[in-house]
Amino acid sequence: MPTGVDLGPAVALPRATVVRNWDEFKKMAGRRMVAASPKGSYMGKPPPMLFGIPIMEIEINADGSVRHIAVTRAPANAAAAHTIELAKEAVRRGAPYGDVTKLPRPWKWTEVFLFNEKSQFKPRSLD
Repeated sequence: MPTGVDLGPAVALPRATVVRNWDEFKKMAGRRMVAASPKGSYMGKPPPMLFGIPIMEIEINADGSVRHIAVTRAPANAAAAHTIELAKEAVRRGAPYGDVTKLPRPWKWTEVFLFNEKSQFKPRSLD
């Protein structure tokens, strides 16, 4: 990871909101990731040229804690390899994601992380 690039201090989050389906869950999870790392994230329209786009499959436990994070696609830009660890940390900071026992199994989803030139992320689920 380049020197000085991080997500900033972690922010404590309130309890996760109750969701009715996976679409609502993905938006809630994306909002939690951004809220937990305000210095390391951005909102608004992504830039026309993204610095890195790692894709993760995130598996959670019934209580919304993170069980496993798998990289399904690394950024094509070799200089953006560090964004994989930033994305994983953003996922961990957003947890727990609340009780998911009413959602269909498997309890996992895929998230695309859109990184700008400052190595700040935006979850694709928020577009």
